[in-house]
Amino acid sequence: MVTLKTKHLVLREFTMADYEAAHAYASDPRVVEYMSFGPNTPEDTRQFLERAIQKQQQRPRTGYTLALTIEGEVIGGCGITITDAKLGGGEIGYCMRPEYWSRGLGTEAAGILIRFGFEELGLHRIIAKCDPMNVASWRVMEKTGMRREGRLRENVKIRGEWRDSLLYSILEHEHSG
Repeated sequence: MVTLKTKHLVLREFTMADYEAAHAYASDPRVVEYMSFGPNTPEDTRQFLERAIQKQQQRPRTGYTLALTIEGEVIGGCGITITDAKLGGGEIGYCMRPEYWSRGLGTEAAGILIRFGFEELGLHRIIAKCDPMNVASWRVMEKTGMRREGRLRENVKIRGEWRDSLLYSILEHEHSG
């Protein structure tokens, strides 16, 4: 079981006991405004948790879907996926309940995921993507040392609408640890 700790957060594996808390953020239209999922139905959240728990059994493991917690309370979710094991590529993502926005917690979560990716998973390059209108998300990426590489045009469909994504990355030798 993976557990990552920062100054304010504990990132840990999801369990089915996290259903109510996970559904609270994943069904909130404000949280998922720029996401390709949601707002979740109860069944969507159950399926999300089932997939997250199944990933815990993978060998070799290629995905880590983690609960963002403060003092034991689930406030959001995040993860890192190995997208290319041969070339050492990975991708991170994160989201949390609005009452925890603008506190630096997204930066803490993204930072520990990047550290885990380089130091524990042996990745060479980690990317993250976000909607160009999601200023808070791309600022998190920049605060963690990621660099904007470009804009992917209409690469994702969100609630029936084609949307662009900003692409950010960080390389292992750029990471300060």
